[in-house]
Amino acid sequence: MRSARPIPGNPWPHDMIITVEDTPHFLWDLLWVREAWQLEPTGDDLPPRLVDATARETSRPAPLSDRGAWEAAWPDLWRGALEHAGLPRDHSIYDRLILGDLEPEEQRRLMRVARGPTWHDRFDDSAFDERREAWTGSHVRALIDRQRRPLKAEPERVCLEALIPAWRSGLTTIVEIPCDGSFTRVLGPHGLLVTASTRSDPSVYAEALAGFHEQ
Repeated sequence: MRSARPIPGNPWPHDMIITVEDTPHFLWDLLWVREAWQLEPTGDDLPPRLVDATARETSRPAPLSDRGAWEAAWPDLWRGALEHAGLPRDHSIYDRLILGDLEPEEQRRLMRVARGPTWHDRFDDSAFDERREAWTGSHVRALIDRQRRPLKAEPERVCLEALIPAWRSGLTTIVEIPCDGSFTRVLGPHGLLVTASTRSDPSVYAEALAGFHEQ
């Protein structure tokens, strides 16, 4: 939310806009595939497990014909999707996709720019079965329940003293992944990645925001 001028009594800076991406579906795809198919990708700086144990409880071994390729590709796909998640959104791309009379190849190119790297760029849909839909539905319902909380209880409001210096340092986008424990990463000059666990704990979240300010 943004106002043309300061609102008396409102501590939120009138010109501060913060986008919270708590439904980053292409990151969800990667996190779910890893858990549901018991993948064990190797590499530096990989995120923790999902906070919701549903995918883990219904997991099964990946087909032998796919497992090696899936595990090998996962770290690169994660890094690419994560880098894109922290970028400011170019809404003109969506305007061109909706309103423009584009050639199919240009339309596909713009879609790739808009969404960033995805699992589907490398593999078909065979990894996504009825378990994915069930997990997504459960997680979306939990997010909707969270959105019913009062405005003053929003994590960004609760941690406003830490958020304002981070915004003044360039923060515009906060990406939340539904993972357990702590996994805070700065995503370029404008983005910050946090887990659901971090964003739900005011003291830990304030520390994460302070870390962006100190970059």
